[in-house]
Amino acid sequence: MLVDDRGRSYVDAMAGLWCVNVGYGRSEIAEALRDQAEQLSYCHAFSSMSSDKPALLAARLIAMAPPGMSKVFFGNSGSDANDTQVKIAWYYNNALGRPAKKKIIARQRGYHGVTVMTAGMTGLPGLHAGFDLPLPMIRHTLPPRRLWEGHGLSDAQLVAKLVDDLEALIAREGADTIAAMIVEPVMGAGGVVLPPEGYMPAIRDILRRHDILMIADEVICGFGRLGSMFGSLLYDMQPDLITVAKGLTSAYFPLSACIVSDRVWSVLKDGGAQYGAFGHGYTYSAHPLGAAAALANLNLIENERLVDRVVDLGAHMQQQLRAAFSDHPLVGEVRGHALIGAVEFVAGIGADGPVAFDPALKVAPRIVKGALERGVIGRALPSADTIAFSPPFVIERYEIDRAVQAFRDAADQVLGELRAAGAF
Repeated sequence: MLVDDRGRSYVDAMAGLWCVNVGYGRSEIAEALRDQAEQLSYCHAFSSMSSDKPALLAARLIAMAPPGMSKVFFGNSGSDANDTQVKIAWYYNNALGRPAKKKIIARQRGYHGVTVMTAGMTGLPGLHAGFDLPLPMIRHTLPPRRLWEGHGLSDAQLVAKLVDDLEALIAREGADTIAAMIVEPVMGAGGVVLPPEGYMPAIRDILRRHDILMIADEVICGFGRLGSMFGSLLYDMQPDLITVAKGLTSAYFPLSACIVSDRVWSVLKDGGAQYGAFGHGYTYSAHPLGAAAALANLNLIENERLVDRVVDLGAHMQQQLRAAFSDHPLVGEVRGHALIGAVEFVAGIGADGPVAFDPALKVAPRIVKGALERGVIGRALPSADTIAFSPPFVIERYEIDRAVQAFRDAADQVLGELRAAGAF
């Protein structure tokens, strides 16, 4: 629960921005931050300097991560971590004598950050407009949106369509010009889009065949959101690089990490003979306070068996969302897995597929506003009339029920308004 300055309580159905996984006001993390600030408030990570907490955290992350991971580079946010992943992919190919292998493939509607590089990799037009983005080395392929790209298709047919699009892109650009592809296990801000069965192994095999690195953007999915410690494990992605942030500290301190496979690390290490020290880092890389917060956060996740709780509560949330919205006249699709979900609103679904609302109607934002008036904090996702659900792992069942009901009531209210205005 959150309380405003007038004493009114709210259910946070979004865990902030997909991030306050262990809930607000956890004294265990607050005490870890205080103790670390008193012991060592800052230590940089340049020129072979380090401190104990980041080293302990790195070892813990490697032990938790999918097999084959070797090293960890710490940053401050998911955006800068994904930016770092691109630099790693470029350095990797330069060290192997492949200077032309620099393009990055992302997916339409994917979200990867807002730096100059990552905003371009993000496949949402609103993050490009006015910024001269994407940069010229970025390419986008189709996302696995069943409602739109997969209307009327089986899983196997949708996967075939997506695979064909990716293969055509690689053939058109030339595999010898492509360094990496970045993929969210479940697409977050782009609509809470789940991969159809067989999709991740299919694109993994394509990338391996063309010697293109896979970057798994686990900023939202990592540390239990999907009922698995990593989405990469759930979907058998076997990535070369993994990006984590948000759930790493449950947002108690800004911290991100690039988890680097041994395959990539060995090339980076050998590249030092040619390029010298790896010329990258931030003032706050490997911040001891961030590492202390992360260690305390991971303790809570493990000691309180919060991933198991996500599985249990997630099943309840998915059932409640479908019960509340599957028959609603405005709803095109209800989707999600474990403690992440979405409801997408459309003007209708015809033989040729869904019909979008006029963006000027602001259907999803109006529903989110209505839910807020009913004491529930949610989020309308960009470039689509979609509302998302991503609550803290410690949410109670009655709070899930309250959140779903508030959004159903708000959707009913907006439906009435649209009908009264002749817009539906």
